[in-house]
Amino acid sequence: MGLINSIREARRKADVSNSLYLGAVEQARSQAFFANFGVPDTVDGRFDLIIIHIMLLVRRLRKQGKESADVSQSLLNLMFADMDRNLREMGVGDLSVGKQVKKMAKAFYGRADTWETALDEGAEKVVAALAETVYRSVEVPAEAIASLAGYMMAADSHLAGQTIEVLVQGDVDFPAPEYQKPAA
Repeated sequence: MGLINSIREARRKADVSNSLYLGAVEQARSQAFFANFGVPDTVDGRFDLIIIHIMLLVRRLRKQGKESADVSQSLLNLMFADMDRNLREMGVGDLSVGKQVKKMAKAFYGRADTWETALDEGAEKVVAALAETVYRSVEVPAEAIASLAGYMMAADSHLAGQTIEVLVQGDVDFPAPEYQKPAA
């Protein structure tokens, strides 16, 4: 592959990752998560919602071939670069940004692993995992946690139904964040 083709391919992957990232962030910002599911409208609550959606995308992409794995890695790189930029905009000093991003990366991978394991084990485990992470600092009705768990499971299924060809073009569709009773 020539240099020009390599540059074009790198730019295409960056565009795809950017489109997927923006789709995940837009979904995570839906007011339904805060109003209906009781997710705290805080920096931590917003971070948790973004990483839920990124985790779901990475989970879907990872199950396919090399191209989707490359897009998945590019998506993660973009997310961490955006975290770096956001911390700087919030006034975190240059010397602290790297440490904060590492802390956020550790949180991402820890929560993503917890949630992914729970998704593989069923609704009860997803509810417990969300209670320990997203709802760790607030008390909300059990229905709110169950509703977010149901949404998360529905989104996982919804993404599984999207073709990998569509996803690696940067098109993602999440279900509406409505009350979802988790399937057993």
